[in-house]
Amino acid sequence: MSSVVLATAGFDHKIRFWEASKEKCTRVIKYPDSQINALAITADKHYIAAAGNPHAKIFEVATQNSNPVRSYDAHQGNVTAVGFQCDSKWMFTGSEDKTVKIWDLRAPRAQRVYECKAGVNSVVLHPNQTELISGDQNGNVRVWDLQANACMQEIVPDTDREASIQSVAVANDASLVVAASNRGRVFCWNPLSSKEYQPRCILDTQHSGYLLKCIFSPDVSRLVTCSSDKTVRVWQSPGAATVSDPAPAPAEDPSSMDPDAHGADQFILEKSLEKHQRWVWDACFSADSAYLVTASSDYTARLWDVHTGDVIRNYQSQMAVTCVALNDAST
Repeated sequence: MSSVVLATAGFDHKIRFWEASKEKCTRVIKYPDSQINALAITADKHYIAAAGNPHAKIFEVATQNSNPVRSYDAHQGNVTAVGFQCDSKWMFTGSEDKTVKIWDLRAPRAQRVYECKAGVNSVVLHPNQTELISGDQNGNVRVWDLQANACMQEIVPDTDREASIQSVAVANDASLVVAASNRGRVFCWNPLSSKEYQPRCILDTQHSGYLLKCIFSPDVSRLVTCSSDKTVRVWQSPGAATVSDPAPAPAEDPSSMDPDAHGADQFILEKSLEKHQRWVWDACFSADSAYLVTASSDYTARLWDVHTGDVIRNYQSQMAVTCVALNDAST
């Protein structure tokens, strides 16, 4: 099995696997039913999940079998989010049908269904593997405690009624949770428990278009934001080591900042990546946090050196690329 699994997908109804170092497409899986909105690879690199409309399907990574191992068809709308529990025992999905679902990979039916009252844009799994965090089109962030089987809190961080929570992310060390609104603001909390999120700061990314995605690097030192303005911005996380010539980001709520913290309680803009020609939908980091892959409507995915901001590789598709997944972790 390859030590690096890199896959892209989008509007051309295909999942493409790439030899990352050579820009070479090594395998194509056809997904004729719909476009693909999100991808996720299991930790052991055996399976990849694709979220479509209105279903999610799982495929084998290391074989030439193009048929899905299993199809999950219980959603009634576009599936916008997909991910796996760390041991690949179960999968979670979020959908525009206003639900978050949990699936036992051995069974076709959802094991749990959580009602969100609005179309779900993003779902992530807390590192403790017992909480899901969702963001929806009505601007709500919800924390679902899987042990209690209940929603422990609902947060509406953006007072703008037109704001939708497009993306949520949680740091690998569980020190930070963020939610990004389509209006360009990122809201950050310290998650003290599933019932208590302590506000940390608010970042105005100053993207000139819609904010579409936010992710933390595995080492938690950086946050990346993707936008319809064709750019990707790399931010130093609160409390991370200082970068050279930092440009402090505008604080949406200055009262939430400590003016004497010198960046300890705010995100600092490190660089803007500006080679894409159209909307940038998705991004993922390498396991060592040194590289970033981005997906764009300009028909490409690009591999970046995070330190220099240079494009190292371009992966060319035939239509818009809306999602990317990378697993290069040592096993």
